[in-house]
This record gives sequence, structure tokens and C-alpha cells, in this order.
Amino acid sequence: MTAEDGETGVAPVQVRGTVLTVRRVDAYYAMTVVAPPVAERFRPGQFIAIAVGGPHTAMLLRRAFSIYDVRPDHGGTVEFVFAEVGRGTQWLARRRARDMLDLAGPLGRPFPIPRDPANCLLIGGGYGSAPLFSLADRLRARDCRVDFLLGAASADRVFGALTARRTGRTAVITTDDGSLGARGMVTDVLSQVIHDARTDVIYACGPMPMLAEVTAVAGKYDIPVLAAVEEVMACGIGVCMTCVLPVRGSDGVTRMVRSCVDGPVFRGDQVRWDDVGTIPFDALGAPGWKARAGSAG
Repeated sequence: MTAEDGETGVAPVQVRGTVLTVRRVDAYYAMTVVAPPVAERFRPGQFIAIAVGGPHTAMLLRRAFSIYDVRPDHGGTVEFVFAEVGRGTQWLARRRARDMLDLAGPLGRPFPIPRDPANCLLIGGGYGSAPLFSLADRLRARDCRVDFLLGAASADRVFGALTARRTGRTAVITTDDGSLGARGMVTDVLSQVIHDARTDVIYACGPMPMLAEVTAVAGKYDIPVLAAVEEVMACGIGVCMTCVLPVRGSDGVTRMVRSCVDGPVFRGDQVRWDDVGTIPFDALGAPGWKARAGSAG
């Protein structure tokens, strides 16, 4: 698939932004922050990193969040979605309008966009679907056809179902418990959706096991997958090396790359999903790699 490069070309910024709104969206929170420099630089697929806990906290590491929506022409706002799962997000959920946040962004490489019109299937798991909606707007501006496939454990954990049904050519919803849409996982219906939508390319964001399975199914049809990975990121700028994962390059060599600066968007068929969380023995720099590489010529 011919596509625009995923490079941003614009450096991220660190700003203090004013919280505009905090609202509950089923099992999640959606927060809107006034941050014009971030909104102006944003491209779909990028994320922000937010300092949590206040000025005297022991929580030194930032929390990374996918950007759901930006409005550079309406005060320069940035909206993101998160689940309350730990001390950092618990603190964030207690913020109110006019509170101040320290945030850096937009970070990472965005989704590549096809140069020519294509049938694009956007797959999201849980609130991992948040970055897909600004992507959909960008794709439609390129005369691409957009179909959605969203899944989660239950109805309250599906994010954006109404928006997907309103804006997508089609929208298929699955839940593990059958409380919304079809019972099962997105991969249970993926083959049929690909057939019905005549999919040319898949964009996916969600839990790592889902991304691995989507890539495997798409591979049977030779359909490229552009996956935004969900790896834990402590700094967001490529310094701490906590978000590395094994990715096979075009030269066939596996390298441990940083999700925050080399991603978060990767070609699904280049990520070694089964080896995520490990350093494969044949990865560049692994013990003995040079000797094996030398013996192979």
C-alpha cells in the first residue's frame, strides 16, 4: 500500500494545560485540556505523556495516553480517554475544570495515510479505539471508505460505538459477554468483515493479544495491518527503554525498538508478537548475535 510517511516532522512540546472538562463515558473517563501547541502539531495515532500526582508526589514517571480528538480552531483543545486502573489514573480522574496539568506531546509516529482512496477497516479494543476516530476523519478527507470493528469485554467497555455507527460506512460491534453486538471477540468476525467491506488495509489499536490475532487473520488475505501498540511507557521520549519490543526490519534483522519514538504505530507483520516482553536470541545485540550473523555471511 502506497502511503504517506509516518514521520511527524514537527517537534513535540512540553506545556502546562488547563483542564476544561472531565466526564464519565461508561467505564472510562474523557478529559479535555487546553493545549494549543499540542493540538496544532497533532496527527492521528500520536499520544501525550502527562505528569501525575502533583508537585510533591513520589510518582515520578509520566503516564501515556492516546489522543482521541483535537480542536486547534476552538481554543486549541486536546481530548484523551483513560481507565482508572492505578494511582496515577486515580489522581487524574479526580482533576476538575481549571486544574493545571503538565503534558508533553504530541509524541510518537502517526498512522500512515494512503495516498490513493482505499477501503480502510479500523479495529479497536476497549478504549484503544479512541485514536481511530480522528484517523477516520483524516481517511475520509482522502476519499477513503472507513469501516469500524470495535470490541470489548462488555457493553460499558466499548468506546465510540455510536460515533462509529454514525460516521463509518459500516460498524460491527462485539462483546465477550454478548451485552452489545455479537457475542465473541473481534477476530471471530474479522474474516467476514474483511470480505463484506472488501478491505484493503487495516488500522488497529488495542490490547497486544488482539493486535497479534488481527495481524494473523489479515495475513491470510495479504492485507497490511498498521497497529498502534499498547506498551507501558515511562518517559515517552525514548530515554528509559521500558517500552521496547522486537520488530523485524526490511533487511530481515530483528531489532529491539522503542514503542514511544519508533512507534507506537508499526506494520503488524514486522512485530514479533510471540516474543514481546523478551529479547529474542537472534535480535541485534543479543548475546552471541554477532557470531551467528558472521556464520551466516
